[in-house]
Amino acid sequence: MRHRTRVKICGITNHSDLAQVAAVGADALGFVFYPPSPRYVEPGRAAELLSGLPPFVVSVGLFVNPGEQELQDTLRQCPVQLLQFHGDESAIQCAQLAAQVQRPFLKAFRVKADTKPDDLLECERIYRDASPLFNGLLLDTYVDGYGGSGKVFDWSLIPKELAPRVVLSGGLSVQNVTGAVSQVRPFAVDISSGVEASKGIKDEEKVRAFLRAVQDADNIPGC
Repeated sequence: MRHRTRVKICGITNHSDLAQVAAVGADALGFVFYPPSPRYVEPGRAAELLSGLPPFVVSVGLFVNPGEQELQDTLRQCPVQLLQFHGDESAIQCAQLAAQVQRPFLKAFRVKADTKPDDLLECERIYRDASPLFNGLLLDTYVDGYGGSGKVFDWSLIPKELAPRVVLSGGLSVQNVTGAVSQVRPFAVDISSGVEASKGIKDEEKVRAFLRAVQDADNIPGC
């Protein structure tokens, strides 16, 4: 059976982008609740955007080291379906936060130059053991600060047994995603800046081209 790689488009900030990205086939849309980010949306604004989300498209809230009250207040206003913790949250902290709001979560692992394949396997094991709400790892490139890196890491570090369960992120673009998907075979890919016209504003043609490039990888014989 041919695998279909899922696609998450992150950094949605306006109704037009939401409608266009959902219409061309994205599986998930990400909303950034990290104020220093240029793609930050206030919870009230994100709630307005969610009102236009069609069925079967997953809403994802990106948080960086949120406090309990911050997370609860945000989800009270904007009930996203899936959490993405992109800071220094420990497995126990993620488990507690997710349990308080009863949402499944992804944990971002920011891959460094000295990261070993076993580090990724061990990280997944720790988070999976910590919470039944853990949905998987999102692999991004390590940079100073938080949020998306916009840079590629060494995909060969991803163990083959882990790859079908991860979300691949970090420096993906229309130009490299076919190669990334055909090499790694992740469950999903996540992109933000690579399909933008400017920070926080999506380019519909880039989004379409990105989705086509992912489909091209899925259609490679033997993959």
